Amino acid sequence: MDAIVVDELRKRYGNVQALEGVSFAVRAGEVFGLLGPNGAGKSTTVKVLATLTKPDAGRAEVAGHDVVREPNAVRRAIGYVPQSSGVDRDATGRENLMLQGRVQGMSGRALETRVAELLDLLGLARSADRVVRGYSGGMKRRLDVGLGLVHRPQVLFLDEPTTGLDPEARASMWEELERLAEGESLTILLTTHYMEEADELADRLAIVSRGRVIVEGTPEQLKQSLRGEAVEVELADGRAAEAEAVVSGLEGVFEASIEGRRLHSRVASGARAIPFILSALEAEGIGVEAVTTHRPSLDDVYLHYTGREFAAEDEQGRAGDSGEDGRR
Repeated sequence: MDAIVVDELRKRYGNVQALEGVSFAVRAGEVFGLLGPNGAGKSTTVKVLATLTKPDAGRAEVAGHDVVREPNAVRRAIGYVPQSSGVDRDATGRENLMLQGRVQGMSGRALETRVAELLDLLGLARSADRVVRGYSGGMKRRLDVGLGLVHRPQVLFLDEPTTGLDPEARASMWEELERLAEGESLTILLTTHYMEEADELADRLAIVSRGRVIVEGTPEQLKQSLRGEAVEVELADGRAAEAEAVVSGLEGVFEASIEGRRLHSRVASGARAIPFILSALEAEGIGVEAVTTHRPSLDDVYLHYTGREFAAEDEQGRAGDSGEDGRR
């Protein structure tokens, strides 16, 4: 059974088409990732699914309920953890969770037991009665997740759950989320612009770019869909088009593309191909500053299916962000 069904969602903000026909389905009980750069439309998709905004066209169901026709039923079935923290910094962790439970109609021993259970699950039991203002960034984010779980939702939306955390806190958060997925038996939809996060946490994922789903599958399936290994050449001059033509014509090169002064290619064996690539470029008088090779990654998947570098598009989306995901 699918816990989430998204069919041709479209949403426009002013002159920007944030969603341009987004479609995917999430099976009950799985962790599904929406991976894409800033401005790709991930948060807009989640806001539609959480009934925080209405789509211009298309349809979506969450836990069997239509998000437009049955918003109240959807809200009862979901937990939502937005990018910005919703905790009360002047209350304790326990008080935050108790208040959220009461808002959800819970009370008495059942609420107290649930709060204690979540504090333990999220590694916050020892800090439960401390004021949140003194929590670390990672602790506050775990408490945010707890707020979304108090009422035992069927579906949990995590919108960029580790943005702003340092690498150590992010890795710790990944461990907590993995335990959460195992212990709570719920469906999780995770949005992220961190490749390693999607690779680590998602059972399946959809790569989103410019308001569209480009490709979906398990992380391994997506990486294995690319033939061979990647070779990247940093060019010393501006002769990018010539370099692409030279490398594309070499035997054993499956594909080649240019992004700025970086030449991307896919080959059967990086170690064997590098000497031939460098020799061919040198013969044409094309200078090279650096060359690297690696096995397929989600970065390579993004480049292969969009023709654009993820990091560059992420930076562009961040620079153009005006408060709504999808505005570019």
